[in-house]
Amino acid sequence: MIGTLLGIAAMTYAGFALVLYLLQPSLIYFPEIDRAVTITPQQAGLPYEDVKLITSDGVNLHGWLVHAVDPPRGTVLFFHGNAGNISHRLDSLRMFHRLGYSTLIIDYRGYGNSTGEPTEQGTYRDAEAAWQYLTQIRNIPGASIVLFGESLGGAVAAWLASRHTPAALVISSGFTSVPDLAADIYPYMPVRWLARFQYDTRANLKTTSAPVFIAHSPGDDIIPFRHGRALFEAAQHPKWFLELQGGHNEGFIFVREAWVQALGEFLHANTEGDDKNRTLGISDNFTQETRKP
Repeated sequence: MIGTLLGIAAMTYAGFALVLYLLQPSLIYFPEIDRAVTITPQQAGLPYEDVKLITSDGVNLHGWLVHAVDPPRGTVLFFHGNAGNISHRLDSLRMFHRLGYSTLIIDYRGYGNSTGEPTEQGTYRDAEAAWQYLTQIRNIPGASIVLFGESLGGAVAAWLASRHTPAALVISSGFTSVPDLAADIYPYMPVRWLARFQYDTRANLKTTSAPVFIAHSPGDDIIPFRHGRALFEAAQHPKWFLELQGGHNEGFIFVREAWVQALGEFLHANTEGDDKNRTLGISDNFTQETRKP
């Protein structure tokens, strides 16, 4: 009897492990959430261009280039999270516009009006296509481009930053890697063996030379706060950390003034040739390390 019960338990466990292995893409990517792009920057009062990109493997990407007041302080290359599309990030586009930055935001393959299906290597190709568009087609120097990634987009931005030399890298509510995050969500499963995705943000940060800004909330209900702190520890100097408040999708709302001020000063310091070792006068939840101890 006991042997039978143990056998059933083992089969159930193995079956759940198989489901986790096979369904990983649907657990990571959520392009179907509000798939339609129903609003544009124009409706938010922002001047913009529709952008069409073709990746190295022939996928068509859709994005927007939102123009700042001429001349811009720099250009932000924006990588969003794993759900929704570019039309759900208008608040961020407004913020960067007010700070004086142009912004290129793209939908990954399979998201919004972009073709294809999302994969890890595919999102990296998407990021590379966006970088090449800015540097080769628009002739914007890499030293004027800030890479910004939220959640999954933080992993994509870190990958790109480790292979090029942007002005700076900003990661909001990011994770160290997919296996690390999966181990938090499924602590009783051998997820590190089962993982088909890596998105190793921490490893890419270790080889990124650009200044890094990490923002995370202790109240993040999806990605534990320790992921943000681990990313900060992995980053090279100079680096900054801003503690947000609230949940994963609204952490910046509760500290909006500090968020905009800290981010704005960080961007200005690293795109306009200011002294990068100066102290940014923010609040007690803001940490900077500008040189090795």
